[in-house]
Amino acid sequence: DSSAKDIRKRIKLIAMASRKQSPAHFSEIGAALFKRKRIEVRYHSRAKDEITLRELSPQRLVHYRDNWYLDAWCHLRDDLRGFSLDGMQSVRLLQKKAVDVSMKSLDQFLASSYGIFAGGARHRARLRFTAERARWVASETWHPEQQGEFDDEGRYLLEFPYSDDRELLLDILRHGAAVEVLAPSALREKVRREHAAAAALYAG
Repeated sequence: DSSAKDIRKRIKLIAMASRKQSPAHFSEIGAALFKRKRIEVRYHSRAKDEITLRELSPQRLVHYRDNWYLDAWCHLRDDLRGFSLDGMQSVRLLQKKAVDVSMKSLDQFLASSYGIFAGGARHRARLRFTAERARWVASETWHPEQQGEFDDEGRYLLEFPYSDDRELLLDILRHGAAVEVLAPSALREKVRREHAAAAALYAG
């Protein structure tokens, strides 16, 4: 039989967009989750570029786009919040009992906090991929409620609901000229401006 060492030689995992996580933090958070204890976290918020000391009641670890996040009850803000593990500069396990949040509330928070799911769907994207790119995209899942079909020319039409377009823009732009945004017009215009700005960098 192959040893674990031999198996590791033959399997390589390459995470291109993932951010570095601290194994020490991961173990502390895991212990707090299953022991139902609180943690004290020194957290760096990239959005505000500020560091705060927070007491958290961990609820659930979420793996999203090759990165780990912790959904937790924040006792500083008195609310349910999401925290990226790589933003945690230090984590200390406390002996205080964690506050429990219902699974229903956690699922509602999940549906309102991550990428194109955030805030509930307010828009509907309609994309058209070239016949060549369709060979790959037709087997991809962009959204649980997506609808896809091929047209007479072999192009792939993909339609799905979304709210926040920031991550969606990145997904669309990585396909370059192989995809066209058909709707909504606001998303189409954002993609057009991004392509125009990129083209200007190479002009002349």
